[in-house]
Amino acid sequence: MHRLLYLFGLVLLLQLTACGHSPGPEEVAAETAKAYYEQLLHGKYDQFVDGRYFPDSIPGSYREQLIANAKMFVGEQQEQHKGISEVRIANAQADTATHTANVFLTFVYGDSTKEEVLVPMVEHRGVWYRR
Repeated sequence: MHRLLYLFGLVLLLQLTACGHSPGPEEVAAETAKAYYEQLLHGKYDQFVDGRYFPDSIPGSYREQLIANAKMFVGEQQEQHKGISEVRIANAQADTATHTANVFLTFVYGDSTKEEVLVPMVEHRGVWYRR
C-alpha cells in the first residue's frame, strides 16, 4: 500500500511540475491532503486510512476500526449536510525544517454550507501523510 501512496505522490508531483513551475512543499502537501479526502468521498476508505502517518505498523483490527470510523464520518456528513460535495484547498503553510505542514481545506456540503478544516501533514521519506 505504501508503494501506491508513493506512486500517487510521484504522479502528483509530475503533474505540478508539468505546469512549468516547481511546486513548493506547501503545494504538494495541500494537493495530497485534498486527494486523501477525495478518496474518502469516493468510498475508498482503506486508501484514506493508509494516508495517515503511523511510525510503526498497526494491527489489522485497529486498521479496520479506522476504516469503520471513516465510513461513519461520511455517513454523518450525509445525514447532517447532504454529504460533502467538494473539497477545496483554502491555504497551506509548510515548515521545511520539521517536514510538516498545516493544510486548510474547505468542505463544501450538499446543503450549500461550507466548513474550513485543518489537516496537519507530515512528510516521511518523500511522501506526505495526514498526522
